[in-house]
Amino acid sequence: MPPAFVHRITKYDPADRDDHGGYQGAEEAVSDQGPVEAAYLEAVSAFAEAAGVDRLEIREPSVSGLVHFGAQPAVEGQGLGGLFPADLAGYHDGAEVSLAVALELIRVMLREQGAWCRLEAGDVFAVHVGWDQYVYVGSDQPCTDAVARTRELGLFAEPLAASPYAPEPEVAEAADEDFWASIHTELAARQGLLLEETHIVNSTRWHRLTTDNLNAVRAGLGPRARLSVWLDLQPDVGAVLTALPSEWQIEFVWETKDGTIRSVVVDETEYQELAALVADARAARALPVYADERRPLFQAVLPDTDGVLRARW
Repeated sequence: MPPAFVHRITKYDPADRDDHGGYQGAEEAVSDQGPVEAAYLEAVSAFAEAAGVDRLEIREPSVSGLVHFGAQPAVEGQGLGGLFPADLAGYHDGAEVSLAVALELIRVMLREQGAWCRLEAGDVFAVHVGWDQYVYVGSDQPCTDAVARTRELGLFAEPLAASPYAPEPEVAEAADEDFWASIHTELAARQGLLLEETHIVNSTRWHRLTTDNLNAVRAGLGPRARLSVWLDLQPDVGAVLTALPSEWQIEFVWETKDGTIRSVVVDETEYQELAALVADARAARALPVYADERRPLFQAVLPDTDGVLRARW
């Protein structure tokens, strides 16, 4: 259950809203990267202190994808440089971080630098950062002192029934032993499969599966990853290119000559550049990008080591 007491923290005076709640005042919808931003972080810290929380769990982490919707451009490294290694180890669903790191993640989101996640402490506490400098803090208690402190900081803490960014979990199958047995059976019949591993939204790793490497690939998968299994790459790359649709976007997946598997989303206007990009490819496959057409052979989500599926893909 989400925390019962939710406050919307903003720099926007409620007196400057129209009848529909839209802000009509002079405050800009971007971070000042200065005292106002610092006030946001101090306000969140006050709510965390009131709730007795000093560590938070990263939920549904993402990085910017093909389209970045923020008012500010995404930055190199998604704003996560200095917080996590270059490979983003430790930035995954379920990772626990200190309040200090959580506040830095909130700073990254306020600046719209690319990375985004929910921050939670079970059903006790939650922080969601929305567009335009809106922050939603949920707690299992009213936090009246934190509300007062937020006002002292020059911000506004407005009570809400719920955060608009409260998660809406999908029903997912667990990648349990039965799932892996099905993969093994399919591999025995087909000799090879393509595995799409997504452990951060908009960040995918690809693996070509065989009966020989299945266990090794499985051991290296990221925590709580969503796994989609497709037919294997085709060795006749030219035939894959020739069969591309005459319109609409596709995701083109290919294996480079050094064995790396890459992917790119392109449309019909970019096929010439694509052909040059994959000129040395060993194998390739085109996959649909639209949700109603994107149907893998198998799809499941990794449970935690205790066998419980906690990811909310």
